[in-house]
Amino acid sequence: MKMYFIYIVLGLTICNAQNKQILYEWESPAQSLMLNPGTNVESQYHYGFPFLSQIHINAGASGVSTFDIFGEDGRDINDKIRDKIFELDNNDFFTVNQQLELINFGWRSKNDIYFSGGIYQELDVIAYFPKDFAILAWEGNRDYLGYEFDFSDINLQGDLFTVYHFGINKQVSNKLTMGFRLKVYSSMLSFRSKNNTGTFTTTQTDGTNNVYEHTISNLDLGVETSGYASLRDAESNGERTSSLIGGAFFGGNVGVGIDAGVTYAVTNQLEATASILDLGAIFHRKDTENYRASGNYTLDGIELIFPEIVDGEPTFPYYDNLEDEIEREIPIDTLTTNYSQFRPAKINAGLTYNFGRTINRSGDCDCRNMGGKRTTVEAVGLQYYSVFRPKGAQIAGTIFYRRRFAEWLSAKATYTLDSYSAKNIGLGVSVKLGQVNFYVAADNLLDYGNIAKAKSVSLQLGFNVIVDQE
Repeated sequence: MKMYFIYIVLGLTICNAQNKQILYEWESPAQSLMLNPGTNVESQYHYGFPFLSQIHINAGASGVSTFDIFGEDGRDINDKIRDKIFELDNNDFFTVNQQLELINFGWRSKNDIYFSGGIYQELDVIAYFPKDFAILAWEGNRDYLGYEFDFSDINLQGDLFTVYHFGINKQVSNKLTMGFRLKVYSSMLSFRSKNNTGTFTTTQTDGTNNVYEHTISNLDLGVETSGYASLRDAESNGERTSSLIGGAFFGGNVGVGIDAGVTYAVTNQLEATASILDLGAIFHRKDTENYRASGNYTLDGIELIFPEIVDGEPTFPYYDNLEDEIEREIPIDTLTTNYSQFRPAKINAGLTYNFGRTINRSGDCDCRNMGGKRTTVEAVGLQYYSVFRPKGAQIAGTIFYRRRFAEWLSAKATYTLDSYSAKNIGLGVSVKLGQVNFYVAADNLLDYGNIAKAKSVSLQLGFNVIVDQE
C-alpha cells in the first residue's frame, strides 16, 4: 500500500495551471490573440503550420517536487515521504495542462475587422491532495483511534477535449480595441469526483485489548464520467484510437463558451489590458457512466482465517462473505445520469508602460513618430492571472520586461509569483525570418540545472506565417 501511494503522488507531481504569462500581451507571436481577443493586432493575416503553430505543456505540484523525495541528501526516503505527507494539506494540488493547435488562422477585412479561428486539442487535469487517506495509507490506523478520516478530501477532475473557435477583433477608437471569441467544445473523455462526504473511524471495543471497530459513517462517494464506457469497450476491441477521434469531431458531448478581451491606451505610453477566457460549459448527455457508493457500515475486527482447500485449490469463504456483506451495506450504483460541467474560467489583466524609441511597422526608427501606429522598442509591466478551480481560484502575479532588438527579433522576460514558486523566472524569444515566425517560451529557468527541483514546468513553442499590414 505504501509503494502504491508513492507511485500516485510522484506520478502527479510531474504532471501549473494554464498560465501563459510570457505569451500574454507579447504581440510578436500570433497566439497572444488567444489569450486576449482584444489585443492590438498588427498583422494583415496569419496562419499556423498545422500541428506546429502551438505546442504547450504545463505541469506542476503546489507543495512537493521530485527532488524532495529522491534528492540525495543523506536522509531515508521513507522519512522524506512521511514528512511531505504531513507538510501538505488538502488544499495542495497537482495539475497538468497540455494543448496542441491543429489549425490557427486570421485575416483583416476591408472594414478593418480582424477575424481569427482554428481548432486545438486540450488535456486538463487537477487532483487535490487527499491528506487524510494519504496518512491512512502510509501510517495505518493503529495510532489514529477515534480519528475521523474525511472522504471530502477526495477531489479531482480531468478533461480531454477539442475546441473549435472563431473570433473578431476591432479597434473601435484611438484608445480602445475589443475582441470576442466563440468556442464550441467537443469532449472526448471526462471524469470528476467532488462534493464527497462521509468518514472512516477506528475505535477500540470497550473491555478488550485487541478488538477494533472500523466504521464508515454517512458515506456518499461518487465519480462521474463521460466517454469512459465507450473507450473501455473500444479498448477491449482494439479500437481505442477511433473512439477518441470520434469524440473529437462532435461524436461525443458538446459545449459552448466565450472569450472576451479589451486593450485601452490610458496615455501614449501606458496601456491597460484584460480578458476572460473559457466562460462556458460542456453538457454531458452521451456515453455517461457514473458510480456512487453510499451508506453506513461497521466491522468488528477482521479474523485471521486460513484458506480452505477445495478440489486442491485454496478458497477464502470468510473474506468472500465479508466482501459480499460490505457491498450489501454500501452498494455501488452505476448510473447513466446526464450532467453539466463548467469550464474553469481564466482571467488575465495587465498594465504596460512602453518606452524607448519608437519604430514603425517596417521596424525602422520612427523617432519623431511621423504618423502610423506607434510601437516602442521596450516595455515593462505587471500582469495578473487567475483560474477558477473546485476549491477556489489559483492566482499568479507577474512583472515583465519586453524588448524588440530588431525587426526580426524580440524577447520577453518575466518573474512570476504563484502557488508553485517564489522564484519563477521565464523567458520567451520570437524570431521572424521573412514571413515565418518561430517562438519559444519557458518558465522556471533557475531550476533547469536540476529539473527535479522544479515544482512546475512550462513550455510553449510554435511556427506561424505572419504578414504585416502595409
